[in-house]
Amino acid sequence: MAKVSIGLRGWRFEESELFDEAGEFRPLDTMSDSARTRLVRLTYLQAKPCDGCYLIHGEANKKRCKQAQIVYGEPMEEVLLCETHESDFLYWFREAGGNQFIETEAFRRSFVEWFDAGNRAPDGYEGLTHVDVDPHALPDPPDPAELQKRLNDGYTDRRKRINLRTGEITYERTDQAHAEQNRIQQLDLSREYPTNK
Repeated sequence: MAKVSIGLRGWRFEESELFDEAGEFRPLDTMSDSARTRLVRLTYLQAKPCDGCYLIHGEANKKRCKQAQIVYGEPMEEVLLCETHESDFLYWFREAGGNQFIETEAFRRSFVEWFDAGNRAPDGYEGLTHVDVDPHALPDPPDPAELQKRLNDGYTDRRKRINLRTGEITYERTDQAHAEQNRIQQLDLSREYPTNK
């Protein structure tokens, strides 16, 4: 089965894990925790600037930053890059010891510190050759409202909420469940009620 990137290049998903036979996104509950977390996280990351550009231009000149096209690392420790700065990241990872931080909480911070200190890939450093059949046709993750709707299809007593920053799913009681809980709490359990004898 083919692997696909969604929204940004870098994170790869098994196509069959995300899409049904009709090409629609599967319900979030049917995906593995890893795939669901990455997919939800992508909805938050998709419009973010390249980390390299942001370190160069800063918040004051954020408009000069290129939008990220590539993501490396684990959710919450990812590095976002444009095509220009991907070679800097690859050099850090391959040649400057960045690979020792794989799957650690220091992954992103270590790259940022290295880059912020003025380090870059040497001129002509070979990055990755991406083979894109249609580079502008990466499917987009569902928007946040659609993700929330899909997550709650079929749930009546409690709703699920997605934290788009972390990918964490929590539960929230609906009004009907709140009303039922309030009725139970108002019962006077010390009172003697009539019984059918």
